[in-house]
Amino acid sequence: MPPAGGFEGIKYRRNIAGTRFSALTILGAVAVISGIGFYRYGQGILERRELQREKVWSRIHLVPLLMAEGDRDAYRRQQAAVEREKVIMKDVKGWEAGKSVYNNPKYASPQFVVL
Repeated sequence: MPPAGGFEGIKYRRNIAGTRFSALTILGAVAVISGIGFYRYGQGILERRELQREKVWSRIHLVPLLMAEGDRDAYRRQQAAVEREKVIMKDVKGWEAGKSVYNNPKYASPQFVVL
């Protein structure tokens, strides 16, 4: 049997909290944040492009120096090889150290790599 005075009433009313921000406010905030993000992204692209340009120009300016250093090293190695050849072939008559075995007067850099 029900208690005296009956059962307590059923609460069927919805208790929805009021919205703090309107849809336009939220949309505006998202647009501002996205705009700031795209701006910073674009600035990053420009910075990366400038760094890439700087790297390319530094390489362009360094190539002649590196080539000159490589030429000096190749010349030093070639002179050392001629000196070694003189020592090794000193007992052979008619041997000219450093003379090319080819009949081409043009200079050709050595096509082998010294490891």
